[in-house]
Amino acid sequence: MLPVGAAMLSLPSCNGLFEGIYDEPLADTEFGFTKVDQAKSSGTIYIDATSYTKWTYIDFETFSIDTTVIAEDGTETGEVMEGWDLAVHRYDTKTNGGAVIETEFTSLDEFLASGRLPDGEYVEDVWTEDRITVDMSQMMDGIILYAPSWYNPELSKWLNVDTSTMPPVYTMSGKVYVLMTQDGKAAALQLTNYMNDSKVKGFMTIDYVYPVEF
Repeated sequence: MLPVGAAMLSLPSCNGLFEGIYDEPLADTEFGFTKVDQAKSSGTIYIDATSYTKWTYIDFETFSIDTTVIAEDGTETGEVMEGWDLAVHRYDTKTNGGAVIETEFTSLDEFLASGRLPDGEYVEDVWTEDRITVDMSQMMDGIILYAPSWYNPELSKWLNVDTSTMPPVYTMSGKVYVLMTQDGKAAALQLTNYMNDSKVKGFMTIDYVYPVEF
């Protein structure tokens, strides 16, 4: 058993209840910054976030993506690249000293047409020991294991996973989020898909504008 945080769940015991929920990832041909329009400072990022034991790190400045593995003690193995702006674990997120706000806009074009950064409270990362799921193998026994980590609750609202029913219900917010990075630059982000063409969950498509300049 992983020596990280664990939670007991009250789950029904029913054969076949979880069938198809925890999909096995299939091969995809192209990951990373798959579309980049430098003239508009925009593009699309496609990442494989199917693993519960990996963080994917994104650096908008250098168009770089890297991953680390969550070890058995909950720490990350491997060197985290410098200058990263956003990290994704499954559907959870964290920033590198940044802060995020959810906007009212449902498209990047609408947001850009507003001509300004949104007012309001930008939410910084919080420390959590019961959010970053790393082991679902004992879920049928009501046990889920978590790793301690920083976590951004605002940006992570881009996808709600309702586990009160089985199978879980996945709902994208459809909203544009603004990430203010540690160095004061703004990135506009919108999650547009969380599955690949084969409907395997965990393949994240993120449209972005960086840097946002009005």
